[in-house]
Amino acid sequence: MEFTRELVRSEAADYRAENPFYPVEQEQLETLPQAFETAAFGWRDAAWVVRWYYRRFLGSYPDAERRAAEERFQENEFDAVRTAIADAGAAITRLEQDAVDATTVTVRDAAAAIDALTALNGVDVPVATAFLMFLAPQRFTVLGPREWAVLHDAGELAEPYPTAPTASDYETYLDRCRSIAATVDCELWTVHRALWRLSATTADQ
Repeated sequence: MEFTRELVRSEAADYRAENPFYPVEQEQLETLPQAFETAAFGWRDAAWVVRWYYRRFLGSYPDAERRAAEERFQENEFDAVRTAIADAGAAITRLEQDAVDATTVTVRDAAAAIDALTALNGVDVPVATAFLMFLAPQRFTVLGPREWAVLHDAGELAEPYPTAPTASDYETYLDRCRSIAATVDCELWTVHRALWRLSATTADQ
């Protein structure tokens, strides 16, 4: 499969038209980055990111695992959640300031932010990447088995989806997503929507 501009934009448009989560996702992408940056968010905002990560699978994610992760996240003190999100945001900001311009920030900018977020109960690397997407959607996208599988099947990723993804795995995935976004001149959010749609198409075949 070749990720052409026509393919990516067409699939992303279909996602927008058909995915029931799109309206709330778009709203949160417009509001959460500033809320997280300025600490003007509440418990529900942070918990929403965790719930969204699992519930976007529309029931295909194992329910027991989803509930367990959501319950573990509820065990966190809100001050710890605020600190983790602030530390992740600070890690991103430091790397952006160190770069000559925004395009020079490398894929390795994810590790420190992921470390801060995975200190929380119920937040593994994939869920941490959901937080990264809503912290800085222009720079990060969420990691998941469906999106990874599309890139793997297309020859963009050498290995199948890891059993327990690491920050290094995410950096590899993020590099490919950024490369596609640069090639077709679109946002990472557009690439994500296209990969999600393509994963559904593949599953139906």
